[in-house]
Amino acid sequence: MHNPSPASEIKGTVYKGLAHDSAAKQVAGEAAYIDDIAEPKDMLMLYVAQSEKAHARVLKLDVSAVRTAPGVAAVLTAGDVPGINDASPIAGDDPLFAEGLVECVGQSLFAVAADTLEQARSAAGLAVVEYEELPALLTVEQAIAAESFVLPSREIVRGNPAEAIKGAPHRISKRMEIGGQEHFYLEGQVAFAIPGEDGDVFVYSSTQHPTEVQHNVAKVLKVADHSIITEIRRMGGAFGGKETQGAWYAAMAALAAVKTGRPAKIRLDRDDDMVMTGKRHDFVVNFEAGFDDDGRILGADFVFASRCGRSVDLSASINDRAMFHADNCYFLENVSIISHRCKTHTVSNTAFRGFGGPQGMLAPERMMDAIASYLKKDPLEVRKINLYGKTDRNVTPYQMTVEDNVAPEIIDALVASSNYVARREAIREFNQTSPVLKKGISLTPVKFGISFTATHLNQAGALLHVYTDGSAMINHGGTEMGQGLYTKVAQVVAEILQIDVGKVKITATRTDKVPNTSPTAASSGSDLNGKAAEAAAKTIKERLIAFAADHYDVDEEAVVFLPNRVRVGPEEMAFKDLVQAAYMNRISLSATGYYRTPKIHYDAATLSGRPFYYFAYGASVSEVVIDTLTGENKVVAVDILHDAGKSLNPDIDKGQIEGGFIQGMGWLTTEELYFDAQGVLKTHAPSTYKIPACSDRPEIFNMEIFEDGVNVEDTIFKSKAVGEPPLMLAISALSAITDAVSSVSDYEQYPDLDAPATPERILMAVRDMQKSRRNPATIEAAQ
Repeated sequence: MHNPSPASEIKGTVYKGLAHDSAAKQVAGEAAYIDDIAEPKDMLMLYVAQSEKAHARVLKLDVSAVRTAPGVAAVLTAGDVPGINDASPIAGDDPLFAEGLVECVGQSLFAVAADTLEQARSAAGLAVVEYEELPALLTVEQAIAAESFVLPSREIVRGNPAEAIKGAPHRISKRMEIGGQEHFYLEGQVAFAIPGEDGDVFVYSSTQHPTEVQHNVAKVLKVADHSIITEIRRMGGAFGGKETQGAWYAAMAALAAVKTGRPAKIRLDRDDDMVMTGKRHDFVVNFEAGFDDDGRILGADFVFASRCGRSVDLSASINDRAMFHADNCYFLENVSIISHRCKTHTVSNTAFRGFGGPQGMLAPERMMDAIASYLKKDPLEVRKINLYGKTDRNVTPYQMTVEDNVAPEIIDALVASSNYVARREAIREFNQTSPVLKKGISLTPVKFGISFTATHLNQAGALLHVYTDGSAMINHGGTEMGQGLYTKVAQVVAEILQIDVGKVKITATRTDKVPNTSPTAASSGSDLNGKAAEAAAKTIKERLIAFAADHYDVDEEAVVFLPNRVRVGPEEMAFKDLVQAAYMNRISLSATGYYRTPKIHYDAATLSGRPFYYFAYGASVSEVVIDTLTGENKVVAVDILHDAGKSLNPDIDKGQIEGGFIQGMGWLTTEELYFDAQGVLKTHAPSTYKIPACSDRPEIFNMEIFEDGVNVEDTIFKSKAVGEPPLMLAISALSAITDAVSSVSDYEQYPDLDAPATPERILMAVRDMQKSRRNPATIEAAQ
């Protein structure tokens, strides 16, 4: 075994805050996205005609006038699909074009390919469509009443929760609604297909899952996967919205290209994108808890019901993950967790940053706050007494032992650094003398499992070339959507070979370079692709060491890689000179790397095992102010301490932490999806759907990476994933708003405040608190 370089001589490319590889290009407007690629001659533009009904039989679809409209080259319907009319990820229930039945407003009926987008859109309006409307289920409650589910309900039970709750000194039960969330990526759904020889198609797709696109395009066209090449260099955001549903539009573009022999592009405008694509699943949660005088939970019962929409998509894994995070950081000895996966006649909901974890985690945090309100305690006391232990009380409801728990240390450190205790006392004093403006504060922790719960996806490949000038090119299956994955993987390769990171180029993700890729999701991009790249780099390094030892007649231990050079015995040479010598002596300078996550195992039938390789932890303190006359609110201060293990790139990770928190804050405070009684999404543009703006960022935003963080598992350079976990730090914002509302009742009653906590909902909750002060019997009844 080759001895590593002395620590003092290692270049140290990892653990440094290097700039995102695309940052300068993005600021200058020079970063190329799919819509920036030069359009070839005779390219067609596609427009998708959509269902106007939530649930109906299509009695007539006449597109004859569409076909003869000016500029139209093709009209694509279900009958034009040579293969399988489906672009679903799993269940085979997402038809590319509707066949006799529509199940949501916005479902695709047909696509028009024309010389210009304006011509395609105008021609689509000439179609004659006749419907026979059917009863539509639009809400979770309607689906439950009709027993309408996309998948069977699931349950995890440990101990005897019913008896534990019944025998507990105190009991509470609550219901809460958790709204969905629009991805609102800056770059919408877009795909661009170029026909080739022998039925081949080259597809540019804004996708988190190039292999999924490859597979679905091939399925639709009835060709082998090897006939389709998918490429993506970068996305302008994705957040889960391009994990599965981008395949629909790639398949449409490819079908048009094959039918006409001309390149074809589809680019949804914002309104169509929001209407046609899935969101974060919205949930209705009912929970009951039995607890002792200290707030320790003796028994807990959770019932989750999610609106999945018209098809399965990824709802199985999303709802499973919600169940796996109903414990968050807390040991629940007697617990029942039920999950209903409701089918409604709305757009099929899909992956979104956190993948069900945020919805699952919000429930126990609401439970902790409600228990604290009942007992008149600081919610932090209740949280701390229920935390997982280090050596006992450390097994999750799904039978995974928590071996890396740093939540207590993070909480204690954040309490001190944020001055939480004094601030909470000052806020209560402020509220006593402020009749209109009310403040609130909350500290909430995060424990988020890292790995795909679909175990087979926990694998990755990489392809590394080293050229004779000493530069390197790495390709892997991960996609870049702004999160800095390419930069981190380049750092890994540079670290192993001890060369400048600027000498490492990462090329666009392509299915003909690294096959059978997993989606870039589940916060696993750096874990999986970093390890695969590391394996490839180590292979080439070992070849160079063996060559140098043989060629220069030294022991392998005498070959030491140093920054941009290699010591071979008593002599040193530039890295590029060793590479050149190896090439001249016919040593391969190209290698593949492969990685599969160890230790994980999961029984989907029993919802038990070790679905996660490790957990990422964090905690946040949010301070808010609300206006009791208008319901307006603002998060004024945030303190975050987050565990990134040994961060590969602290600057990029801090960007992810801040961005995740702000996106989570938007989900819980401003981003409201509204469907009318006909199932039409009315919030389908920036004018009606409010994502956080720059002015919504808290004026005080203190953020640190947990200095003592280190991954106990053998992850890439002991780092931890940091894509999804920070989003759930924003739960503290909702808890703080609820705390502020509770102050209106002098903290005598806990408000039923659903998410998102819009001004309207806050105002209604304030009115309820004011009524309870006038009628003390209301308080007793509520408890």
